[in-house]
Amino acid sequence: MNAIIVDDEPHNIDNLQILLQRHCPGIGVIGKADNIDEAFNLISTQKPDVVFLDIILGKQTGFDLLAQLPVKDFEVIFVTAFDQYGVRAVKSAALDYLLKPLDITELKAAVDKASEKIKLRKKNTQLDFLMDYITQRGKAPAKVALPLRNEVRYIEISHIVRCEATNSYTWFYLTNKEKILVSKSLKEYDDLFNTQGFIRCHQSHLVNIFFVRSLLREDSGVLLMQDGEKIPISKAKKEMVKLALLKSNQ
Repeated sequence: MNAIIVDDEPHNIDNLQILLQRHCPGIGVIGKADNIDEAFNLISTQKPDVVFLDIILGKQTGFDLLAQLPVKDFEVIFVTAFDQYGVRAVKSAALDYLLKPLDITELKAAVDKASEKIKLRKKNTQLDFLMDYITQRGKAPAKVALPLRNEVRYIEISHIVRCEATNSYTWFYLTNKEKILVSKSLKEYDDLFNTQGFIRCHQSHLVNIFFVRSLLREDSGVLLMQDGEKIPISKAKKEMVKLALLKSNQ
């Protein structure tokens, strides 16, 4: 999980970060802010899983920050020296409410609670995508969900030029020249795209046949893509690739 700490006192930020490093290895701090404007920008750009939020922030409050955010797709853990805001924190859908000085047991429990909620939310997202697939009556989805570090990207399958394996990771090359690295094996996407016009021409390469310009007679064969990239064909795949190209042009 990725976290942002918002507190107007730097020593409180440092203290919380140290406690998280020592006692909560499943969470990492990706940003720190001591005012609402900075916190707003950080949350909007970094897309954290969890925000540790102080309540009194100068002349403003953590509630003011939450009111400004159009989307709150993260868990909020209030960390404050004041105990009179508990009810309001609950009404703002905060996950937990911790009082300073922090109790390690309570901090760990709050982080564990956040972890469970985030896992559930991600499972629900995957379920929604699966239901979209089912409602298409078995047709392959028009989009694929790519799990990245801070988000799940939904990409049009028709915008994927090719995929390339790097150990247990997969690079996605898109029509807009963007490259996306996903921590899943190429085989998973080979299985998913095998009815979508993609061919596994090599152990490390999966290409969208729509973007193949020509078959070059080099070595055991090379696919020249429309963007000028040359993708090797393994000897074992050569006849299958030729047949797939033939069918696609009929």
